[in-house]
Parts: sequence; structure tokens; C-alpha cells
Amino acid sequence: MKNSEITTDLDQDIESIQAVVCDLNGILRGKRVPVSQIDKVMGGGIRMPLSIVGVDVWGEDIVGSEQVFIHGDNDGICEPTGRGVVPVRWTQRPSAMVPLWMFEESGKPFLADPRQALAAIVKQYNDMGLYPVVGSELEFYLIDSEPDYPEPPISPYTGKRLDSDAILSIDELDDFGNFFSDVYAECERQNVPADAAIAENGIGQFEITLLHGNDPLKAADDIMFAKRIIKGVARKHGFAATFMAKPYGTRSGNGMHMHMSLVDKDGKNVFADADGENTDLFKHCVAGMLKGMSESTLLFAPHFNSYRRLRPDTHAPTSITWGFENRTAAIRIPGGGPKSRRIEHRVPGADANPYLAMAAILGAALVGIKNKWMPPRPIEGRAYGERLKKIPSEWGGAVDAFEDGEIMEEVFSPLLRNMLVACKRQEIAGFAEQVTDYEFSAYLEIV
Repeated sequence: MKNSEITTDLDQDIESIQAVVCDLNGILRGKRVPVSQIDKVMGGGIRMPLSIVGVDVWGEDIVGSEQVFIHGDNDGICEPTGRGVVPVRWTQRPSAMVPLWMFEESGKPFLADPRQALAAIVKQYNDMGLYPVVGSELEFYLIDSEPDYPEPPISPYTGKRLDSDAILSIDELDDFGNFFSDVYAECERQNVPADAAIAENGIGQFEITLLHGNDPLKAADDIMFAKRIIKGVARKHGFAATFMAKPYGTRSGNGMHMHMSLVDKDGKNVFADADGENTDLFKHCVAGMLKGMSESTLLFAPHFNSYRRLRPDTHAPTSITWGFENRTAAIRIPGGGPKSRRIEHRVPGADANPYLAMAAILGAALVGIKNKWMPPRPIEGRAYGERLKKIPSEWGGAVDAFEDGEIMEEVFSPLLRNMLVACKRQEIAGFAEQVTDYEFSAYLEIV
């Protein structure tokens, strides 16, 4: 089913509409609307405060927010993205969702909206006669829904709690077969191109691949919808699903590896020439991603927990490197023929906002193209050496790098950058105020 085939027709049993926008943290926010108001929703009649995209991860307004206190917390116009009405069938009562994006009162795109930020980058490519092709690999853990801390789930087949890693285990996929069948059914219903599923390296960890396509906006939508489907279906089956970057301190983290290539108006991959060699355009893209990596890390690792994933020898990158078929590098060039020549960006975690992560990748590559940058020699072997230039390993440093970054200044609007930095600084302050049980056990009566 093509995106254009989704209509505004509603199933007769649908009881409500969820009108939603995506905030800077990748969280859907919006309103529940009666079915009778569907024409209002589809006609751009829904309004929400423009500041809603910039609230912190707890849903709190940003203290001293320019958008709230200088501009008066004015509303924006919420227009449908073109996805249409998306059915939601895993909830207790059937409903539907209408994805929206935000515009200013004048009709101009509100560029602090993450989807609008990505659209602005894609337009620049299209104006050059280039069309990004994007796909993703999305990792997550199934966990027990009862405790307040992550614990592996009980297998519906064996009745026993999972207790070991099971990478590429077919048996583990079979154990959770009913869950995956429902996930695939919901993905088909929402036009999300779910492909292969595998058991990953951690206990109860899985990965679903989303097929590539030449519409990056839809590709980012698909990631958002897939995450919501997986979490919703997991609850229906008595589990919970988490996309935290590192729910277990000593086990594999959850990544959201993104694959990208570029095609021309005839659909030809411009990353390889007639002889199958890498083109200068390919090299410019790699160089742009590498040069922009430090200042774009915040988009790939946006949360406190994200930096637990970016550690040496953990199947996650730590150095600003690229290589051919090298999964220890930040940028991997997979094998295959000229038609499938592509770049895999391995830094984003599953907790990242897909619109912002994709915009950062495509935007940095675009800056590389414009400046005709060339990358250093690709790395061979282990990319965790001490002398290699490192990806920011600390949250506050990543915020500073993003705020000061000259490449990200070209990629994102000043408003988005200011709102995101303010949001992250408020979240950093929130975490800094918390004293953990581990700190109590270490220090309470010892020091």
C-alpha cells in the first residue's frame, strides 16, 4: 500500500482521533478529538502552542523560554503531513491517529518542528536534482512490564524468564511469534515497511529493519510509527518494550543505524560510477558526516542515558572514523554492488528523534557536498584506539558542541538550535539534582 493510497475514510468502529505532532525529544504530543471533528483535523483547523515542540522530556515548559515568555506562547497551525488517517488497533478501544506538522500564522513552516527541519534539508537536495534514499535498523528490548527497573520478560512459549544472550536465535523469535505477528500486522495497517526481524545481542533484545525508500520524511515517520506500534503491541501481550539507548548497564545498547544513498532524477545511484568506483559525491558525503559528527552527536545521543551506549568494544562507535564493512567505525560502508552503494551511520541510538537524526546526517553530508570536502583514509580493524578522535562521551559536552557548531548552524534554524539547547540544559539540571541509590550505598555512612 502506497502512502498516497491512505485516505481519510474511517472504520465505523473508530471512537476517537489523536491529532499529534512530534516534539524535539521524539515524543508525540497532541489532542484527542471526536470522530465528528475529522474534517477540522484534516483541514488544518487544529491549533497548538508552538512551544509544545520544545518542552523537556518530562513535558515541562522550559524555564525562561523565549517562545513562551517573549512571544506570548502563541499558537501554530497544525496541518496534516499527508499520511492521512492512521488506524490504531492495539488499544482497548479502536482509534486513529492523524500526524500533523506545524506552521506559523503566516503559513511559513515552523522550522523548530523536527519534521519541518528535515523537510528543509530534503528540499535542498531536491533543488540540486538529488534524492536521498534512507532506511533504518531499529533495536529494542522486550522487558517485564511489572517492575520499575528493566528485567527480561518471561517467554510465552517456555514460561521461563529469559536469562542469556541469543543473537540471531530463531527459537527466541518463535517464542515471541505472536507478538511479532501483531507487530507486522499493525505495520502493514499503518504502511510501515517492516522487513526482517532478528534476535539481537542482549537478553530479550530484537531488531526490525525498515526498508529503504526515496522519501526521507516518510522514512522518519515510519520509525516514529514503528516505535509506537512495538510499544503498544508489547503492552497488549503483557510485556513492555524500551528504546532506551542502554537499559542494562552491562549489556548491548539499542541503536538506530541509518543507511543513506543518493539517486538522480532517473533513479541512478550517484555514489558509484560506471566502473563501480566510489564517486567524489560519495566521498564528499562521508567527509561532511565526519566533520559534523562532534557537533551533531547531541542529535544521535540526546539523553542522559544515551552516553552509556557509546563505550568501547560494545558494538557502538566511539571514534570519528569510517571504514568498509567495519562495524566498529562510526561510518560503515556495507558491501554490495554499485547499485546498492550506501553509507551506514552507526552513531544514532534508538532513543534519538528520527527527524533530527536524519536531518543531521543528510545536512552534514550536504555541507560536505557544497564544500567538496574529502575524507581521510578509511580505518581498518578495531576503531577504538586511544589516539583516534573521539565522539563526545558526555552529555553536556555534546550540548556545547551542538550549540557552537558551525556545520549544525548551516543545517538547523537558530530557533530550533536555541530551543533544543535550552531543553537539554534544563534536563541536565534535572538529572543533576537526583541522588541515586548507588550513591547512597557508596557514600552515606562511609565518607
